[in-house]
Amino acid sequence: MFGAMSVSRRFVIPVAFCVLLCGSAVALDEFPLAIKGYDPVAYFTMQRATPGVAQFEYEWDEHRWQFANAKHRDLFKADPVRYAPQFEAFCAVSLARGEVHEASPEYWLIIDDKLYLFGKAIGPELFRKDYKAMLEQANHNRGLLPTKH
Repeated sequence: MFGAMSVSRRFVIPVAFCVLLCGSAVALDEFPLAIKGYDPVAYFTMQRATPGVAQFEYEWDEHRWQFANAKHRDLFKADPVRYAPQFEAFCAVSLARGEVHEASPEYWLIIDDKLYLFGKAIGPELFRKDYKAMLEQANHNRGLLPTKH
């Protein structure tokens, strides 16, 4: 009675469409947006915090990274470790002090060709002032960062 032939197209097509849409929505939200959607390559090439766009998105290290243009996305794809912030999206000064606070993509600093993000406008100055000690402490406290799973 309920064989394959008894199911109408009016039922199958909407269900298939819903499954397709739901599957796409889950895939898009599978990984969180890295550094609030800012382009990590722009800090190096444009020397400024620049929002990325979804059109130029790339998934890496369990995050979705957005870029201002295709060239930046391709540079990141070729060497993501070079462009990604050193302590993910967490404030380097806070981590050096044994605390974990989210950074703002607007407060940043590049030292020794590495990108660091900070939670407050004073962060880059504090970090630069005592860079070696701050970096050593932040690396020592890296275990405080939340795990990705």
